[in-house]
Amino acid sequence: MSEFLSALKADIQYAAPQKLLTKTAGFFAGSRMGPVTTFAIKRFISHYHVDMSECEKQDPAQYATFNEFFTRPLRAGARPLDPDPRAVLSPSDGTKSASGTVTAGTLIQAKGQDFSLASLLGGNPELCRPFEGGTYFTVYLSPANYHRVHMPLEGRLTALSYIPGKLFSVNLNTAAHIRGLFARNERACAFFDTPRGKMCLVLVGAMIVGSIETVWKGEVNGGHGSTPFEEEYEGERSITLARGAEMGRFKLGSTVITLFERGMADECQLEPGTKVRAGQRAASLR
Repeated sequence: MSEFLSALKADIQYAAPQKLLTKTAGFFAGSRMGPVTTFAIKRFISHYHVDMSECEKQDPAQYATFNEFFTRPLRAGARPLDPDPRAVLSPSDGTKSASGTVTAGTLIQAKGQDFSLASLLGGNPELCRPFEGGTYFTVYLSPANYHRVHMPLEGRLTALSYIPGKLFSVNLNTAAHIRGLFARNERACAFFDTPRGKMCLVLVGAMIVGSIETVWKGEVNGGHGSTPFEEEYEGERSITLARGAEMGRFKLGSTVITLFERGMADECQLEPGTKVRAGQRAASLR
């Protein structure tokens, strides 16, 4: 019966007005409502057991909007980086949901569910080719988690793709029941050249997630638009981000998939369901 209810909870999202719900939630999350906002943030902290002691601003009244709270920065030193230069860092706080090697163009989403590399990255064969046979790991950010995304390795940005799509929830239950979930939801794919090979961070949108942002562009999915784009970053537009540096953020939790070029990194050895923090070792360079 529990499996039936889990599948039902996932399937009912097909009928939900995903974009309307997300836009409505985004409107209220961005609104300055004074004491009402503070009360709502306090309730959120209590319900999700958010540890405010690690935040720069520890008083809920210091956040003018819910979005400011969702994207809250942490105090210096709250997320130390693994000192081993061979360590590939987790890009975010959250739960490790899947990992493995891209085999025959396929990634595992959850037990019994998979999706294709080409569909995830928007079908561009030039962007997909380096990651065939490479490794990947996926981290799910719950509403309670710290919502900023950091660099697993130092990297020079080469391209950014925005791919519109659905806005299914990306929690672990939905991932287990909706086929191709991460390649169906809207997402932003950031491609980097690192000293050891190519890397891609895929920030997957979800229901109620107000927006996906990067540090170099700001909001990527303005209004959850339906127009895809692909931008190249070469010459004067090129930027390099240090290992552990912030690269993006979600306004509410979602999912990050990290891809590595073939032969670059070992598979993540953490068991599915393991809690992770930004900056800790998630895998190792070969």
